[in-house]
Amino acid sequence: MTHAPDGLPALTSATPAELEWREESSGLSPHSRVFDDVYFSRHDGRAETEHVFIHANHLPQRFQEWTLERPFVIGETGFGTGLNMLCAWQAFDQHAPAGARLHLVSTERYPMSAADLAQALAGWPDLADRAAALIEAWPEPVIGVHRLTLSPRVTLDLHIGDSSERLALLDGRVDAWFLDGFAPAKNPDMWQPALFEQMAARSRPGATFATFTCAGIVKRGLKAAGFQWRKVPGHGRKREMLAGEIDTPPADKRRQATPWYSPPPALPHRRVAVIGAGIAGCATAEALARRGIEVTLIDSTAPGAGASGNEQGALYVKLAADTNHQSRVYLAGLLYSQRWLARLDGEGQLWSPCGVLQLAHGDREARRQRRFLEHHPLPHSVVHSIDAAQASQLAGVPVTAGGLCYPGAGWVKPRALCEFLVARPGVNFVKAQIHDLKASDQGWRLLGTAADGSQVAVDADQVVIATAHQANQFAYTQGLPLQPVRGQVSRWRLPPDAPAPQRVVCAGGYVAPPLEGVLTFGATFVPGRSDADTLPEDHAANLRELDQTLPGYSDRLRAQGITLSTESLDGRGGVRCASPDKSPYAGPLPDQQAWVEDYAVLEKDATRVPDTPGRHHRGLWISAAHGSRGLASAPLCAEVLASRICDEPLPLEAPLADHLHPGRRVIRDIIQGKRRH
Repeated sequence: MTHAPDGLPALTSATPAELEWREESSGLSPHSRVFDDVYFSRHDGRAETEHVFIHANHLPQRFQEWTLERPFVIGETGFGTGLNMLCAWQAFDQHAPAGARLHLVSTERYPMSAADLAQALAGWPDLADRAAALIEAWPEPVIGVHRLTLSPRVTLDLHIGDSSERLALLDGRVDAWFLDGFAPAKNPDMWQPALFEQMAARSRPGATFATFTCAGIVKRGLKAAGFQWRKVPGHGRKREMLAGEIDTPPADKRRQATPWYSPPPALPHRRVAVIGAGIAGCATAEALARRGIEVTLIDSTAPGAGASGNEQGALYVKLAADTNHQSRVYLAGLLYSQRWLARLDGEGQLWSPCGVLQLAHGDREARRQRRFLEHHPLPHSVVHSIDAAQASQLAGVPVTAGGLCYPGAGWVKPRALCEFLVARPGVNFVKAQIHDLKASDQGWRLLGTAADGSQVAVDADQVVIATAHQANQFAYTQGLPLQPVRGQVSRWRLPPDAPAPQRVVCAGGYVAPPLEGVLTFGATFVPGRSDADTLPEDHAANLRELDQTLPGYSDRLRAQGITLSTESLDGRGGVRCASPDKSPYAGPLPDQQAWVEDYAVLEKDATRVPDTPGRHHRGLWISAAHGSRGLASAPLCAEVLASRICDEPLPLEAPLADHLHPGRRVIRDIIQGKRRH
């Protein structure tokens, strides 16, 4: 597998599974052409799964006795058809207490198509509902992590790629392993020491494993990695199999060179306060409430009143031509937002996956897009090249340039989405201006003022700050670099028979398909300004940008006797928030003074890294700096925060989670001598 310059596997499509369906007495069974091996026997595959993985890991009893706040985590090497995980989910529903949660983590190098999954799982009617949920959420075949919410209390993280490589990048720990995959003789590349070492490193103390094989390479690899194994009765004609556990997993040494990114210890989180009800805060509230947490969402005005308050906004990203961490995060975020919105709003009341056309006006942008496609051979269903004629046909209006098409992207109603998220069960909205945070042994007390002038006090175990460019106005966040960016969209009510795009069209700005007869386009981008008034000069700038995005559009309107001018527009101003490197902040808030003390030596020699984990403010988090792409980043960042708070595996690879850490600029400033004790 090739790797990008940033050290992660290349950002590319996965190789699909090559299947052959073979007739058995009980029906067709899927067979891998690559490995010349069967995924399962239709005759007894279900019974084998339950014997080898469910019962050898003692899951029914462990589920029944599960009382921890965090979810029970199952790791699997080789997702295949998903049969193992669906059986685990069924056992969990049958045996676990009502408040328990299950988190599934599975690797798969050669993912099946949704249609093949449906055919493979069709033989078990009692799994039909669960199989349908899996198939409906099935992700695009892109190398990386894909979080699927299968039910209110069951989550699947599908890690597409090589098993050893995926586990090396996993940020999370596992309670029970399904060591699956094609037989060692058929698939020797997987059953290597590196796999067992990564399993051990990602295990919790006492984690168990089970596998169908007793091959010597497996026994030796498990023992060398620290697992204790024993032979137990196998299933059917197979006399023996292996099961065991690891009492003391090895320490996670991946952050030795960057100890400041070491995650803080898990804390109580029954009550969490979220400050700020824009898309970042509302998505975080939804993610926490979905996990059964009591959420108090606090805002000085109303949900979606700030930069997230537009009637319509574009759901799209602009990825770098050369792979970097930021592009990886935004592509993962775009794909997650598409699945998240489809799950929350299956009827399309709040969004439309109409597609986004990213046009290449000018040779420079055309070259950049060609280089992007050369470096990122992604699925056609994610992004592909189009010429001007294809772009015109897709847009429904003439355009003069080709570019990139993102078929699953589109537009969202940001304000309506925020209001919808606030109304989710478990979220309590409080209208107040929070002006102070007080730490205590029990957590936090938030002090503020309500609209009527009365004093407000909210107690919480933990706090998430999501107030965009105002997020650094608390004592604990001062010095965190945040930049306000003024933006204004323009809105024009279309006259009858006026032409309009059928998809979101982007160049410098964007124009969206009409919503309820209104065309939305823009938006201006003015760093350093925090005023939100609607300005005529910004309408004029948006009109100029519209003419560049859709050349000749105004002329065609004039030919129909329609005049598009600043006087005919209304719109809305807002203030976005950006970080210096244009990536969001999503993570625990560093104790900045402690970092300056602990890592002062880095100014003299950046290679002399102290063996000191980063100190963070206890139970204090941030989601901010989402800029103009918050619809593609905030929902995934909400999952990152909720997973950290709840001690779950993360929905991103460890290096990408570190890329989002709000302390990254602090370390940079220390190294450059800009922060001193």
